[in-house]
Order: sequence, then structure tokens, then C-alpha cells
Amino acid sequence: MKRKLFLFTTLLGLLLPMVSLADEGMWLPLLIQKKEADMQKNGMKITAKDIYDVNNASLKDAIMLFGSGCTGEFVSNEGLLLTNHHCGYSYIVRQSTVERDYLTNGFWAMQKTEELPCNGLSITQLVYMEDVTDRVLDGITNKMSEKERAEVVEKNIKEITQKATENTHYEAIVKPFYYGNQYFLYVNEVFTDIRLVGAPPSNIGKFGGDTDNWMWPRHTGDFSIFRVYADKDNKPAKYSKDNVPFKPKKFLKINLQGLKEGDFTFVFGYPGTTQQFLTSFAVDRVMNYEDPARIKVRKSRLDVYNAAMNESSAQRLRYAAGVAGIANGWKKWIGEVRGLKRLNAVEKKKDFEREFNLWANVTTQRKEDYGGLINSFEKLYSESSKLEMSYLYLTEAVLASDLMKNARLVLSVINNDKKDNLSKEALQEQADKTLDRLEKYFNNDYQRHIKVDKAIFIETMKIFYNDFAKLNYPWIREKIDLNHKGNVESYFAYVYDNSFLSNLKSSQKRLKKFKPNKALEDPAIELLSSIWEVVIDKNVPVLIDVDNKIDSLYRIYVRGIMDMNSAKEFYPDANLTLRVAYGNIKTYKPRDGVTYLTHTTIDGIMEKENPEIYDYVVEKRLKELYNNKDYGIYANEKGEMPIAFIASNHTTGGNSGSPVLDANGNLVGINFDRNWEGTMSDIMYDADQCRNISIDIRYCLFIIDKFAGAKNIIDELTIVK
Repeated sequence: MKRKLFLFTTLLGLLLPMVSLADEGMWLPLLIQKKEADMQKNGMKITAKDIYDVNNASLKDAIMLFGSGCTGEFVSNEGLLLTNHHCGYSYIVRQSTVERDYLTNGFWAMQKTEELPCNGLSITQLVYMEDVTDRVLDGITNKMSEKERAEVVEKNIKEITQKATENTHYEAIVKPFYYGNQYFLYVNEVFTDIRLVGAPPSNIGKFGGDTDNWMWPRHTGDFSIFRVYADKDNKPAKYSKDNVPFKPKKFLKINLQGLKEGDFTFVFGYPGTTQQFLTSFAVDRVMNYEDPARIKVRKSRLDVYNAAMNESSAQRLRYAAGVAGIANGWKKWIGEVRGLKRLNAVEKKKDFEREFNLWANVTTQRKEDYGGLINSFEKLYSESSKLEMSYLYLTEAVLASDLMKNARLVLSVINNDKKDNLSKEALQEQADKTLDRLEKYFNNDYQRHIKVDKAIFIETMKIFYNDFAKLNYPWIREKIDLNHKGNVESYFAYVYDNSFLSNLKSSQKRLKKFKPNKALEDPAIELLSSIWEVVIDKNVPVLIDVDNKIDSLYRIYVRGIMDMNSAKEFYPDANLTLRVAYGNIKTYKPRDGVTYLTHTTIDGIMEKENPEIYDYVVEKRLKELYNNKDYGIYANEKGEMPIAFIASNHTTGGNSGSPVLDANGNLVGINFDRNWEGTMSDIMYDADQCRNISIDIRYCLFIIDKFAGAKNIIDELTIVK
């Protein structure tokens, strides 16, 4: 009896990291009524039906997936929406030229006719969601192979989505949860006529740049404004001058009172990916191999790009969007590794796995269902380790330069010919299409870019060779040793300089009369072809097979974890579906002797000002408003201009742009980041350290109103004072 009691209490303690703690969780809106009592206990004043209701307008009707990886929210009955500046960044860049630099100077449409169409941008709005687990798993038996199971699931999903969208303009998708233990249908409405309405200058929207990214305290005005247009019947339509502003069923009211420490808040949005159920073997790989490799490669790229961007405004515009994406992952992974090490994540996972094995072997049925799972995980992760790293180095290092991306275009033509045995005419047609893309690449300023791209190529390929290829690809080592006396940099410089893909005239010469064998003699294409043959043709099929086996084990493992803790409530991992996360405005202590407060003000902008560093330049107009303390109705009760705040809402990538709502469901901020100390929350959550960072809605409105003078935008909003 004592042994059983000891085992129970030990299990309880070890299982705590695997279940939802205070502030942890990304909850499905359809099932949010299960959390209603706890949310109200923590301060919420509205009901679950106010958040999600199929039959009546609710907050979910004001939320959208912005593009393919951010969140936005409606703030007027004329389709006006808010999201982050970094979410709209690429579309702001596309609208910008050196002469009309909206990225640097900002953009404000003072009337609807001035709004700028954003080709390629869409927003996706949820109509309803439904649990379709039984229908998806209909016909599934335990005797099926994974391939047979997948075929039945795919067939059932196709039937479900077809039926859900029949005779409608809706789109539908079925998403798996808990590694395929549960499935939900999402029926959506997708709009494609989206127009840019407003964006602050980058010295506001990206203040602090990569230095402040993922950090707290923060002083970034990370917002942008767009508008959704529809046809005369309020339905989605392609861009047309005849389209009219979309009228949403619900839009958010704005609270100018702000929140103080301890106040309830919740985030409603589309978090991208979390992996709370990963085994120790997976966490070890991420922490000690994958993340460090990515960090090293991306740091080398950033060094080259940042030096180029400091040369001119044209260079800055050329690389701005790309560098932002590279830097975002780079810094996140640094924080993730530090956080996982601080939490001793691998050892905690191992402790849990030992207890899972004990539980799994208590009864014959459990042993049959779950016994041997952990050993199987270990074996499969070991088998896939080198394969996974070969693919990582291909995507992060080998294909980092434009030279190798362009080599990939030519190689795809060659491979298509091998696969389909194309006629001479068909082969040349594909080569002509590739040349057309290359001619657009070789623009008027390409010589300057070639210098940058060559540096990227050499630096990333040196890392690839020294850290991986030297031991795994002997043919590369032989070329370097025989032809370049072991000088790695000399070899890669030779490859770049002697490839026809680094010169427009040479590209035209080779591609206008395309001969596959002749193209393969090119040193860049030859190098990529050799690597591609190993990684993509040989390794990836094996890796996919192993990954499928691992995924099938996770389905069983997660079911076992939930059986083991049947009284606990688990939230599903994020998968870019609509979720609710709730918490409170809360301080945290990042290290000994330091406590971070919950809010920042405009004073912090002035303290960080440095005219010699682009990321810390303060706009002249903003400085005038600060000196005159001209904050209007947007100041807090102390007369200060609030900028940003932190809370304990559980967020991740995809939550960028998500509305931060108060106890009454009013908009108080726009989520834009996590703190660096909490970036490991995708894998392991720490309630003491994990915080989401948001721009205070008062700063957003202050910039629109007092800085830009865009009264037309302010007049559209419903403000609760």
C-alpha cells in the first residue's frame, strides 16, 4: 500500500509539467464553455457565448487569420482591421520605392480612394467549427497498417469537406488534434480584396529592430491597418473598383482605460505551432543540435545583410523583409535553447518517461497498448538523426544564397526531364520559363547584390562543409583537397565566380539553347545536384517513413498520457486554428535581483534614442509630441503615454496581431511578441517566465491621431472612454 501511495504522489509531481497550469493553455473556442467558470473566477465579466456562438454574432466574428501566419481583428463596421506592423511588413515593402518609401516614412490613407490594394494578401474568417472525430475515424480498425489508416482518414476528410461546402462559397479544412486522436472541421470565408490603410514609419513600427526583438521592456509601435472589401452582397470577391467595404457581423470596441497589474486579459487568435508532448529524444535534438546549427548559419547571413543594409536606403529596402524573417527565427532559437537548458527540459522529460513506463506496465492491457513506446521512440529518433540534420543544412545553409536557389530552378528542369523524358521542345519551354525568372532577378542593381550574395554563399557553405559535409560528403572534401589545397573559402569562391548563374549574359547563353548535360557541368549546379541526390532523393524518403512512424507513436503516446491523467484537462497543441488564451497582467523576474514591470511609456523611447543607430532613431514629430506632452485622450491616469505591456497569456507564432481583450471583451492591445525568457514555451511552459508582449491600444490610436493626423480612421472606431 505504501509503495502504491508513493508511486501515485511521485506521478502527480512529475506529471504537472505535462498538464495545463495557471496561465498555460490555448483553448478551442467551441469548447470554451468548459473554461468559462475559471475565466470568470480570474476576472472575466462576459460569457463563453460572447466569445464563440454559431447562431449569434460573437467575438469570433471579429477575428481573422491574416495572410498565412498572423492574426487580425475588425475594429469598425466597414471592414477596418488591425494587425502587427511586422505582419503587414512585406506588403508595405511591396508598395514602397526609393521615391515613395512608405516603409521609412509611413503611409496613411486619408480617404478610402487612397487605400492601396495588396495583391496576394487574403484574410480567412471562421464561420463555424465542428468535432468530426467519429466521421473521420469511421472504418478505422486496430488491424490496419498506418498507410491503410491514412487512406481511410484522407477519404473521410474529403467527403466531410465536400459536404460542408456544397452549394456555398465557403472553404473547409479538417485539422487533427492530439496527433490524430481528435479531428475538427473548420468552415471558413476567405477574402482576397485587402487594401493597406495605414502604417507608421519603421522607426515607430519597428523601433528597436532586431536588438529589441523578443525582449522586454519594449517600446515598439508594432501595428498596421488594412481594410477588407467585398462585393455588393457582402461576399468575397476579387479586387474590383466596384467592391465596397466589408461589413463584419462583429467588430471590437476599444477600451481607453488600459489595464493594471493583476487585471484579467485574454488573447483571441491563430497560434501556429506548439509541441508540448515531445519526448526527451526530440527535445535533446532541438536543444543540442537543430537550434544551434540554425543559429550559427543565420548569424552568418545576418552579418552580411546588415552590413549591406547600412550602405544605402536602396539596400535597406532590398533586404528589409528578408532580414526580418531571418533574424526573427535566429533570436527566437537562441532564447529557446537557453530556456530549455534553464528548465532542465531533457531530464524532466526523461523523468516523466520513466514514470510513464511504470504506469504502462501495471496491467496486461496497458502493456499491450503502451509498453515499449519509449524504447521505440529512442530507436526511431536515433535512426533519423543524421537524416534530419542533412535536410536542415540543405534548407538553412545550402539554399541560403540566391545562387543556389537559382541552381535549384535549373536543376528542377533537369530532373523533370529525367523523370518525364521531355521532348526537346518541352524541355526548352521549361528552360525559357526559368530564364524569364532569372532575367527578372538580374535587375539594374544586381551587380551590387551579387557581391552580397557571394558573401552569403561562401559563409553559409563554409559552415555547411566544416560542420557537416566534411564528414558526410567525401566528394566535396576531395574537390577542396585536390583542386584548392584544402582551402574551403577558395573552393566556394571558385564555384560562385565560375557559375553561369552569377552572370546574366552567361545565363542567357546557357538557357536559350538548353542542354541538360552541359548545365550539369556548371560548378554550382553540379554541387547542388550531388547534395540534392543524397538529401532529397535518398534521405528524405527514408526520413518521411521514419517521421510517419514517429507520428503514429505520438498518437498512441498522447492517448496514453491522457489515459494516465484522465482527471486532467489537456489543451491541444497549436496548429494555426482559432484559440483563446487567458491570464493576467503580471510582472516577472528574469534573473537574480531584477524584476520587470508590466508597462512601458514613451519615456523609454527617449531613453533609448540614438540617432547613429537606425533602429533607435526617434521621429521628429514624435519627439515634438513628447516634449509638449501632447498626448490628448490617450494618456494614462498619470498623464504618461503608454506604449506596451506584458501579460501571462500563452501565445506563440501566429498570435502576432491577435487582439488582447479586457474582462468585457474590449480591445486593449495588439499582441506582437513573447519575452525572450519564455520562447521555449512552444515545447515547455514556465508560468514564472512566459509573458506575451502587446502594444497598448492607446499608443496605436495616439500615433494614428496625434502623430499622423488620420482623423478619418479614428472616426470609424467605437471607443469606450
